[in-house]
Amino acid sequence: MESNLLRVFVAVAEKKSITLASKRLKVSQTNVSLRIKHLEENLGYKLFHRVPKGIILTKEGTILLPLAQEVIKKLHAAQSIMKNIHVENSLIVASTFSNACMRLVPFVKQITKDFPSMKMELITNNTLPITKLLLDYKVDIAFVNHEPEHDDLMLLNTFSNKLLLIEPLKVNEKATEKKTIIAHEKTCAFFNGMKQYYEYLGINDYEVLEISDSELMLAYVELGLGSTLLPRLIVEKFGYLDKVKTTVIPSSIVDIPTCLICRKDNISKINTYLKKMVL
Repeated sequence: MESNLLRVFVAVAEKKSITLASKRLKVSQTNVSLRIKHLEENLGYKLFHRVPKGIILTKEGTILLPLAQEVIKKLHAAQSIMKNIHVENSLIVASTFSNACMRLVPFVKQITKDFPSMKMELITNNTLPITKLLLDYKVDIAFVNHEPEHDDLMLLNTFSNKLLLIEPLKVNEKATEKKTIIAHEKTCAFFNGMKQYYEYLGINDYEVLEISDSELMLAYVELGLGSTLLPRLIVEKFGYLDKVKTTVIPSSIVDIPTCLICRKDNISKINTYLKKMVL
């Protein structure tokens, strides 16, 4: 059964007139009459009674009308969806904790402004579990602290980080002589960056103190309990630039960009927009 025949049938039934239906459909009355006749022949039933004031539905036509209206409604919905399929309606975003401190709020504000109808879900975690979520199709895009290494992932955008070595202004006399690195965890990109910088300085003997919160890490540094490496944006956000000693680490020695990545076979429909985004 052709959908065009159902459209004509619905128009005639709702207008109760071939003349008015032809005006709605912008076709000739003859065309409407022929299509109704064709539909009746296909079904094997008369759908309308002709009366002096127009037409009325037969019993069979009365049964068909709500079914046809539902089909037409679904066809309209399908056409609308396909017409706007290039528009992203929802986005599941994963971010490292460090990026959440630096760029997640500006990112959400920018997306909300430019795509007001988009629904967003936000997830924060460390790079390794985030990468797994991305590979398992559980998130659409992700902010991580290194360029993608997996063959199924691709880079959408890169945001540079000015890295600081963060040390206490005063040495805690009670602290051990051995260097202490304060880090989120041993798999953290900034911990590995700190190790890399210490190796550059020739420091190989150190202890590790794991703390999950960036602000608390900075507080521990201020207390003289160790040193850490973090992006300047995080140190600035928590108001510690004047409370600790900071040394800019050249990107030629340690470089940890924040990378926006996605699966190669699940590229966001707003990928061009994301590639041009500045945060």
